[in-house]
Amino acid sequence: MKTLIIEWKHLDVEGETCDRCYDTGENLDNEVKRLNRAFEPQGIHIEIKDTLLDKNQVSQSNSLLFDGIPIEELLDIEIADNYCASCSDLIGEATSCRTVKYEDQEYEDIPAKAIRRAVHKALGVHFEEMKGKPESTKSCCCDDGNQGCCGNAQRE
Repeated sequence: MKTLIIEWKHLDVEGETCDRCYDTGENLDNEVKRLNRAFEPQGIHIEIKDTLLDKNQVSQSNSLLFDGIPIEELLDIEIADNYCASCSDLIGEATSCRTVKYEDQEYEDIPAKAIRRAVHKALGVHFEEMKGKPESTKSCCCDDGNQGCCGNAQRE
């Protein structure tokens, strides 16, 4: 079975992380569960590796690497940072942490759709986004759009 490792780097202060990292982690957990249901029958497993960072490494926090490749190298994502009240509370001083700009929208967490797209890109799997179609007819990874690999394939 092929394995894709997604490294999630996030601030950890006595077992707590900032709100942004927490939200990214929730998005990541949900997407990995969903994508494993789709890919495991095809012999692909996705794992999450947590990398806990201290206050001196906060500039690396809220980042994802796919088999060592940062998400911003896989997708058209811009990385920035701004003041983070949650990090500041955890660290005890004014702190900025990462934000991402994806599809012309700025996010404080890494959105699920970016995680999903990056997984497909890292695996070299076809990804078709059918905007405007009902959820039940979206195809997320099937080359011909009719195979039920994800449970979201096109229905005829």
